[in-house]
Amino acid sequence: MKIHYQKPLIYLLIFISFLSRFNAQSKDSTVVEEPKQDSIAVVNTHKLNYKSLIVPAVLITYGVTSLTMNKVKQLNISTRTEIGEHQPTRMSLDNYTQYAPAAMVYGLNAIGIKGKHNLRDRTIIYASSQLIVAAFTMPLKYMVKEERPDGSNTLSFPSGHAATAFSSAQFMFREFKDTNFLLSLSGYPFAIFTGVYRMVNDKHWLGDVVAGAGFGILSTELAYWLFPRIDHLLRGKGKNKNTLSSSMIMPFYQNKAVGIGFVKNF
Repeated sequence: MKIHYQKPLIYLLIFISFLSRFNAQSKDSTVVEEPKQDSIAVVNTHKLNYKSLIVPAVLITYGVTSLTMNKVKQLNISTRTEIGEHQPTRMSLDNYTQYAPAAMVYGLNAIGIKGKHNLRDRTIIYASSQLIVAAFTMPLKYMVKEERPDGSNTLSFPSGHAATAFSSAQFMFREFKDTNFLLSLSGYPFAIFTGVYRMVNDKHWLGDVVAGAGFGILSTELAYWLFPRIDHLLRGKGKNKNTLSSSMIMPFYQNKAVGIGFVKNF
């Protein structure tokens, strides 16, 4: 099977270039963070730390090499064979555990364990991370056209479930790492479980899951970096933290679909 891997890398470079331009244009409208009543005060919360990009870069690089290097491809096959030999029970829990860390963030805040951001701000950050995840994974699936292990289609690379799970786990880590480090790590077991069961259920290769994890972590890091710019756009010019917001974000459920709605007054 011929894999077209050059175009995805070109699109990623274009996307990163766009983010850099967006950052440069937004420097004159930086929002100064102030403590919120239901969140802790944070210094440089939204500064992009390039060291935090090392892990996702390594994971994504491994995933890309699994498409092109025979030795890494062989590890995909041997991993699937090993899983098949042990014949673990298949289950569909991975469809739900991908969201577990994000749900835990909201649950912990509801019982009084505060994170870095209030309800509105953390919702904007999480929604942004999921939009970025989709922007990475969906186009790549259709451009790479890697066949799934079970042969059901050619949308295997990267794993969307793993990307969502690790973006959620990274979201939980970022919200609680400064107040309760051990608690902040508790989302990763759910993310790992999700990735493992994508392979157990024969839906993804090892390289798909590893790349998905990288894209998920990267998406959350970008969401935190972009938040001050997005917040500035939502509030509008001339408004500050003490001004009643002219925008509102809320979850919705309609026709068996769950999503996030956005309303802004002009």
